[in-house]
Amino acid sequence: MTKPIIATASLAGCFGCHMSVLDIDAKILQLIELVEFNKSPIDDIKTFTKPCDVGLIEGGCGNSENVEVLRDFRKNCKALVAVGECAIMGGLPAMRNGIPIQECLEEAYLRCPTVDDKIIPNDEELPISLDKVYPLHEIVKIDYFLPGCPPSADLIWEALTALVGGKPLGLTYNLIKFD
Repeated sequence: MTKPIIATASLAGCFGCHMSVLDIDAKILQLIELVEFNKSPIDDIKTFTKPCDVGLIEGGCGNSENVEVLRDFRKNCKALVAVGECAIMGGLPAMRNGIPIQECLEEAYLRCPTVDDKIIPNDEELPISLDKVYPLHEIVKIDYFLPGCPPSADLIWEALTALVGGKPLGLTYNLIKFD
């Protein structure tokens, strides 16, 4: 029997949601028995090698590369899951949304006291910063949302095992409450 295939990515965020995946502790061994990871920093596979059943995306879209990665996930994953507040609402990176992008770049590169070269990077290989940080559902269709900053390891475990087991996400209040 073939295992369901999982892919993961981190966009404009802090990588905390991936840390929650690792925080499932000993269950990570059970997860490896249940699923195969494809494109993911967890197994260091950089490109899709086959279609995936579930894609977990953390972080919002703050630049052109984030959008490209997200669209590639939507194309290659049957179900796409926005993981964490950055993916769902833009999170902390979206704090820049009320400031024009040029002003953000000038503050970071021209007025910052710790930057020696007072130039705004401008290389064709660098992703283009977007006018704001977008939540994932404003770019592509998202099938499921896992809230939290980051979501708990238990929430991620329950959601993943339900999805790969073909069961509905019956997430209880104690998994998604934050107090």
